[in-house]
Amino acid sequence: MPKFIFAYHGGKMPETEEEGARVMAEWMAWFENMGTAVVDGGNPVGPSSTLHSDGSVSCDGGPNPLSGYSLVNAESIEQATELARGCPILKAAGSVEIAETFEM
Repeated sequence: MPKFIFAYHGGKMPETEEEGARVMAEWMAWFENMGTAVVDGGNPVGPSSTLHSDGSVSCDGGPNPLSGYSLVNAESIEQATELARGCPILKAAGSVEIAETFEM
């Protein structure tokens, strides 16, 4: 079955412990709802750097930096997109980039 990466962009960090617990519960419920489609729940990521072809490095993550990732099984990009619709980051004004991975 094809695997898809969900690359999360944007969103915001919870401001209180209570909000953090609520957000974590939403993520866990979403993963549970996807069941065995979840290959790797992934993790949030910290600030990133970009190495450019000319050897220069920018340390700002670009205009829409990555904030986390997950890996899921789905029959098609359309099915993966449907799975992504429940992602809690969307409630926090973030986005989910969806791309199929390929075995090499």
